[in-house]
Amino acid sequence: MIPLAVMVGGAMGSLARYALAMAVGRALGQGFPWGTVLINIIGSFVIGWFGGLTGPAGRMAVPEVARAFVMVGICGGFTTFSSFSLQTMELLRAGYAGRAIANVVASVALCLLATLLGLRLAQA
Repeated sequence: MIPLAVMVGGAMGSLARYALAMAVGRALGQGFPWGTVLINIIGSFVIGWFGGLTGPAGRMAVPEVARAFVMVGICGGFTTFSSFSLQTMELLRAGYAGRAIANVVASVALCLLATLLGLRLAQA
């Protein structure tokens, strides 16, 4: 049952990633990968919040299949580390070292912060 849950969650997360990336790209343009940054921040928050809420010390007991559905399936399909890596390299190759560094710093720092906030919210 867990593999099916991961597969369905992954499809849902991937579709949500595509839709949000397209919407952000239309709204803000393609000069900087804001969609990927936002997606990774949201995914980091969700995995921190849900993991903290439903983990061993969490306030909500859920079946392992539910944790796999959300954390591996949805979050795994939604977050975009491979896209982040490729976009960073493309910025470097295009001569935009400052944008590439900003992408790395923004993505890593903001995603770690979002995960921490999600964990804190789950523990509150």
